[in-house]
Amino acid sequence: MSVTTRIHHLNCATMAPPLAARTGLAPDHLVAHCLLLERAGGLVLVDTGFGSADIAEPARRLGRAFLLATGAALDPAETAASQVRGLGFSVEDVTDVVVTHLDLDHAGGLSDFPHARVHVLGDELAAARARRTAKERNRYRTTQWAHGPRWVEHHPQATDHWYGFGAVPLLDGDAALVPLVGHTRGHSAVAVRRPSGGWFLHAGDAYFSHAEKDDPPRCPTGLRAFQTMVQVDKHARLANQERLRSFHTEHGTPHGGDVTVFCAHDHVEYDALAGVTD
Repeated sequence: MSVTTRIHHLNCATMAPPLAARTGLAPDHLVAHCLLLERAGGLVLVDTGFGSADIAEPARRLGRAFLLATGAALDPAETAASQVRGLGFSVEDVTDVVVTHLDLDHAGGLSDFPHARVHVLGDELAAARARRTAKERNRYRTTQWAHGPRWVEHHPQATDHWYGFGAVPLLDGDAALVPLVGHTRGHSAVAVRRPSGGWFLHAGDAYFSHAEKDDPPRCPTGLRAFQTMVQVDKHARLANQERLRSFHTEHGTPHGGDVTVFCAHDHVEYDALAGVTD
């Protein structure tokens, strides 16, 4: 039986890439879709978006090139810490953070929850620490975790599965890291059991547009180009997108299944769930 009593959908960063606005090749804005789980033992965040320090020192923490390309709104009210307080909790109530990956727009808020355990796939943490390539030096900003997070590294075991995917069970079975590599070396989706029944599958950056779940898939040109530009393994990324499409068709709630699949940045998916408090 789940000990998660309520799930909130949070937007922890709004981005409006200027090029998208001028060309129409991408949505006019993107979100950073995060989850907040209320549990008997405390709160759990899935991803963090930008943090308070990112808002205070954007050039140092995020980089001028990123800010120029994304048109990040940098709204203090959108930080996970601000929204946690707005729900009547304190940041100390957050005992655990589960990250899909450690890109700067997913891990920026870690420093707002310095006492929380941070769950991440071991391959992702290794890549973030090594920053072997120019691409990885841009995407992983060590200033965001200079406070020394309480990392909890996870490594998939052959015996652990979630709906046929290899997985790492978390939170007494109420959640799981579901490896979907390609975007980064250790990228993962996060499955979360819903108190009302069924599951959410936060797919992180495994895809960027809701229409990529369709068969055949569709994606705005700008988002398709961006995914190609930042990927570390094209074959793995596309193969995992295909697996997600098949999974969504078989198990997705629009098709009569019990799993709601969404990604980190699609505002259409976020808007459909923002008012849902499980």
